[in-house]
Amino acid sequence: MFTPLVMKLAAGTLSGVMVGFSLGLIGGGGSVLAVPLLVYFVGVPEPHVAIGTSAVAVAANALFNLANHARARTIKWRCASVFALFGVLGAYGGSTLGKAMNGEKLLALFGLLMLVIGALMFRSRSGEGYPQVRLNRENFPRLAATGLTTGALSGFFGIGGGFLIVPGLMLAADLPIVNAIGSSLVSVSAFGVTTAANYAFSGLVDWPLAATILGGGVIGGLIGAATSRRLSAERGALAVVFAGIVAVTGLYVIWRAVASLALGAA
Repeated sequence: MFTPLVMKLAAGTLSGVMVGFSLGLIGGGGSVLAVPLLVYFVGVPEPHVAIGTSAVAVAANALFNLANHARARTIKWRCASVFALFGVLGAYGGSTLGKAMNGEKLLALFGLLMLVIGALMFRSRSGEGYPQVRLNRENFPRLAATGLTTGALSGFFGIGGGFLIVPGLMLAADLPIVNAIGSSLVSVSAFGVTTAANYAFSGLVDWPLAATILGGGVIGGLIGAATSRRLSAERGALAVVFAGIVAVTGLYVIWRAVASLALGAA
């Protein structure tokens, strides 16, 4: 018979497969999926521990998937680096504020934000952009400002923030969605490491569980990256998938968080 610990780690591994697939497919959504999976599927009782644990696993998975996209040459390194550098500053400040807020309220607010981002992504689903874009004096301030803002939101909600970073890169530097997805993983990795370190300092990380999510994420990431390359050949298909995943997950997070808050108030 399987012990509760074995069942917990098995559930963590399966969750990791889904997290890695999401990161490989759309460059984000990993911790969006990981946090509700850890709370409602794996059974982590404290949302802040789920947030800290997911940040560790998602940062590591993002680094793995970053290598996949680097080999496919979909990353605009200079634009991505400026965005990530300023975003790390925001992520540290945001994660410090997020630790002080009620976990269920964080999840509910996060779900609302996801619905907004999903709607915006669906409206701009063509994702053509300018494939030859380079870092210059015109887009540097936009990349810095958008990165700082996105990093603060990512840190506050305790996520890698790919679903914010992808449209942020498209807006700031006019990147095509395929390049924005690949480039976003630079920031997902950086924001995840920053947030994870902040939560780990407060003892809010379950390290064995994070390791199982990472293991499953390696498998899911390979499948997701391959699927991403196939879907990118069809105009708008990848953005539609991105928007759909964000919106559906957002509705689920809101439903569960509101239910938990209602039970706590009863």
